[in-house]
Amino acid sequence: MADVLIWDSTERSPELRHELPLGIGDPFLYAERDGVRHVVIASMEIPRFATLDGLELHPPEEFGYDELVRSGMSRDAALLEVAARACAALGVARAAVPAMFPVEVADRLRAEGIELEPQHELFDRRRRTKTPAELAGIRRAQAAAEAGMSAAAELLRAGGPVTSEEIKAVIDAAFMAHGCSCDEFIVSHGAQSAIGHNMGAGEIEPGEPVVIDIWPRDRESACFSDMTRTFVIGEPTAELVEWHRLVKEALDRSLALIRPGVRGREVFDAACDVFEAAGYPTQRTKEPGSPLDRGFYHGLGHGVGLEVHEAPGMGFAGSDTLQAGDVVTVEPGLYRPGTGGCRLEDLVLVTGDGYENLTRFPYDLQP
Repeated sequence: MADVLIWDSTERSPELRHELPLGIGDPFLYAERDGVRHVVIASMEIPRFATLDGLELHPPEEFGYDELVRSGMSRDAALLEVAARACAALGVARAAVPAMFPVEVADRLRAEGIELEPQHELFDRRRRTKTPAELAGIRRAQAAAEAGMSAAAELLRAGGPVTSEEIKAVIDAAFMAHGCSCDEFIVSHGAQSAIGHNMGAGEIEPGEPVVIDIWPRDRESACFSDMTRTFVIGEPTAELVEWHRLVKEALDRSLALIRPGVRGREVFDAACDVFEAAGYPTQRTKEPGSPLDRGFYHGLGHGVGLEVHEAPGMGFAGSDTLQAGDVVTVEPGLYRPGTGGCRLEDLVLVTGDGYENLTRFPYDLQP
């Protein structure tokens, strides 16, 4: 078994939060050596970590932290030296590290002869199957997302003048009531909704598409959900009705393929088949080397967990094979610059023989 090193805080590092499900704001050292999990952490935090099973806990004092500070070394420099001493004491000579492992720490450990190898795929694989606590957090986040979407639909249903900002306010309130938060999310309308991740602003006009894409984060687990619906105030245009029909068909065909052993690209292809048959461009049909700004111009979905975008991918380059325990989005869409877009997005759990749709919200175009 390869040794592993992570240096970060659990609030910044999804790799570390997956191993240690506690919110810690300051960076510290996590090491796996010969299958034993070690944590070098401030003594004030040790009682919290003692509630987790299977950890060897080490205060910095064990590696001479007090003496280093008394010698005039800064706190940061002393903790860096503690990390080097801890690795030496544990016998770490070579280790896999996340792609975002800090350069300063890497330089210090390499100066001691420790070989570090960034292994993005290794840490992606470790996080793809969610722990029970993570899955519970995703379910809570999804409940918050649906509460937010319900609040948005109610405001739109009222039919009066309303702005993206007003809709965001009621969505935010719903997130907070469900123990979740989201720094920024999409309530775009009209031509805005054709522009990628345009967050949306201003007054919504009758008849134009309103794309609401939200990804609240559960505070307890730090896990996300992700969902999208498209609405209209009043009567939709015939074009928007047709877009919505095609997007829902693409969603249904894609969902029907979700099961272990299926490549993400295969699911993406099912959505492309629907749109291409109706005459819309996709990433499969676009001119190589030229960007695509209309039709189905993005991937079909992605993993969701401690990051809102993580493995596996389901797009043109979707080489990952789905496995039981994956939580993924399925989000086909159609767009035209200057007019707008339509997108529907569900969040699903890959099970042993298929999938469980974690999204229970209706797809109606009119709220």
